[in-house]
Amino acid sequence: MKKSRRRSATMNFDFILTHHTGFSILAGFFLDCLLGDPHFFPHPVRFMGKFIFFLEKRLRNPENSPKVQKFKGLVLVLALILASFSLSYAILFAAKAISPLLFLSVESLMCYQCIAARSLCHESMKVYHKLKKGSLEEARKAVSMIVGRDTDILDEKGVAKAAVETVAENTSDGVVAPIFYMALFGACGGMVYKAINTMDSMIAYKNEKYLHFGFFAAKVDDLANLLPSRLCALLMIFSSLILSLCPARPRFNAKNAAKIFIRDRYKHASPNSAQTESVMAGSLGLRLAGDTVYGGVIEKKDFIGDGTREIEAKDIIRSNILMYATSLNTVFLALLYNFL
Repeated sequence: MKKSRRRSATMNFDFILTHHTGFSILAGFFLDCLLGDPHFFPHPVRFMGKFIFFLEKRLRNPENSPKVQKFKGLVLVLALILASFSLSYAILFAAKAISPLLFLSVESLMCYQCIAARSLCHESMKVYHKLKKGSLEEARKAVSMIVGRDTDILDEKGVAKAAVETVAENTSDGVVAPIFYMALFGACGGMVYKAINTMDSMIAYKNEKYLHFGFFAAKVDDLANLLPSRLCALLMIFSSLILSLCPARPRFNAKNAAKIFIRDRYKHASPNSAQTESVMAGSLGLRLAGDTVYGGVIEKKDFIGDGTREIEAKDIIRSNILMYATSLNTVFLALLYNFL
């Protein structure tokens, strides 16, 4: 009887190891839901940021010609991608050599650090709570932590809209895209994606400082998000359909989400950002985007969605519900892909 139990336990563990990527993604997602991103815990993105700053300080020279700046920017991109892949692969290789259980634990930890669902929800809900409290100044400060635009000129509706747009865009960048690459290439794929996404947030600005140096960082990020953003949009539409069937959540409209997605998904300077923003706008019946102020300069943008009703603070909650529903469907899809 004991031998039979041991044999059964061994077979079960062998099954887990055979499909280790799926189990690691699942464990990573639940760890993120449980723990989020505690500040005391070292996060690889912080080290990636320091490495980017280190390389930028030594490579970027505004006196260089545009071509030289682009070349140096490409060197930074390749160096960070190579470093992120090599280091994560080496850690996993060493863990596997020591123990299969250690390997599974380390891979799950890496997957957890690639997913940012709870952090996104936590930071955006800070904005909601400040708005409900009636403190516009505190709400502006809270939203300034998650957006790059000028927030000191926003009214309550503008603050709520900025938070909803951030949740919409980062459902792809912070959740679906990392899981997509982890499902295809394991934890190393997730780490490489996080490196690309971190570069985009640090040096891929279309201003005088980074226009040329950050050129390839922006292009690589656009390319990396090409498929995940569209997959995320489709999963958001499907999630809207599921949520619309729940009587307690009448605000979600899958039909309108699909309509606005088809019509407005390219109304953005980025080829990817409006993919998910259009679904969010359609599903909640909102009008998002429009002219935005960055550093005191107005940037002209098309509106996304029809705005069948005025945005309200509760839409931040609704956007997070849709984000989590989409996240769960993404995890399910990743497991299905890994187990088949």
